Amino acid sequence: MKSFDKIMLAVILLIAIIFAGANLSLLAAEKDDENKPYRVEISRLCNELGNGASPDISACRYVTGITAYDGTVGFYNVQNPYVIKEIDSKLYRFDYVLHTENVMHIRIILNCSLAVLGGLLLAIMLFIRKQLLQPFYRLANVPYELSKGNLSIPLEENRSRFFGRFMWGVNLLRETMEQQKQHELALQKEKQTLLLSISHDIKTPLSAIMLYASALSKGLYQDTKKQQEAFCGIQTKADEIEHFVSELSHAASEDFLQFEVKNSEFYLSKAVDYISAYYTEKLAVNKTKFHIDTFADCIVRGDLDRSIEVLQNIIENAIKYGDGRMISITFSEEEGCRLITIKNSGSTLPESELVHIFDSFWRGSNSGGKSGSGLGLYICRQLMFKMNGDIFAEINGEEMLVTVVFQKA
Repeated sequence: MKSFDKIMLAVILLIAIIFAGANLSLLAAEKDDENKPYRVEISRLCNELGNGASPDISACRYVTGITAYDGTVGFYNVQNPYVIKEIDSKLYRFDYVLHTENVMHIRIILNCSLAVLGGLLLAIMLFIRKQLLQPFYRLANVPYELSKGNLSIPLEENRSRFFGRFMWGVNLLRETMEQQKQHELALQKEKQTLLLSISHDIKTPLSAIMLYASALSKGLYQDTKKQQEAFCGIQTKADEIEHFVSELSHAASEDFLQFEVKNSEFYLSKAVDYISAYYTEKLAVNKTKFHIDTFADCIVRGDLDRSIEVLQNIIENAIKYGDGRMISITFSEEEGCRLITIKNSGSTLPESELVHIFDSFWRGSNSGGKSGSGLGLYICRQLMFKMNGDIFAEINGEEMLVTVVFQKA
């Protein structure tokens, strides 16, 4: 967009230069018209008078009269332009007029034509900018956001006949991907529940087998050899089952979501500017008061894209579970860390449930009727841990405060 705006500015300057050049050329032509043609006629008439002939001015375009000097003052006192020539020791006054109507007419036509062509060119460029480049510019960042798994940003509707259907299709693709993600999370939840259930169910027969093995090892059966063989077999199977249960429990307790984080250093203002650019307009449409405190910029450690994702998830939760009156972002420092606090009004979460909000698949009692998987804040916590940061929440009256902690570089 900026490059195209520069091109538009260059075109405007070029049109202005063409205007100025054309008018200067016409002005030069007008001056040329004033300085030469009537002098040619006067020179011809002088030659005729010098040769003793009677000059004929009927064929002259510029010279309107010839007057010989008679000694009166009125010879020089005339309103029209004239030229004095001395021919055979006698003065003659040649009266003439300037014909600039053609030049003015050409100037008017040229300026009007250039104005129409310049206006048409600018109109075409503005049309291209509004109907083609602006919709494409809004789409330019969509593939990048989708590649990061950021599916919560809907595209604005556009009635452009060039991009309207395409933007509708991209938005439909985003919604489909979001539905698939929700379906996948639901399957993962069922898998986790199944694994935990199997682990629990296997532990009961395992305990019984181990009791029988213990009884056999104490010689409660009369045939010692068989007792020992049975004991060894049961003990071996019990060990295998115990190992299997251990593996199941370990698999169930592992995170089923993979979080790739590329830790580096970045300016905090980059993340805040991104959040401000998007949510200022979005929350203004929702008539939600959105305020970001001023802060001293600094370099923090972490992944810029993942940090933006964390802040987005928190703000989306504030929009979903708040009352829509106010969302604010404040900043503070503590022990070499920069803290970012996102606060929203209208919190209805009981304080007794606050300790669970970062658990996976957990949804509070205030989530009734609102869609969600219960993973937003869980993902935020996992990402912050991987960036060597932290996240915590508190309730202050009717306000929910979620604070993320970044280490300063």
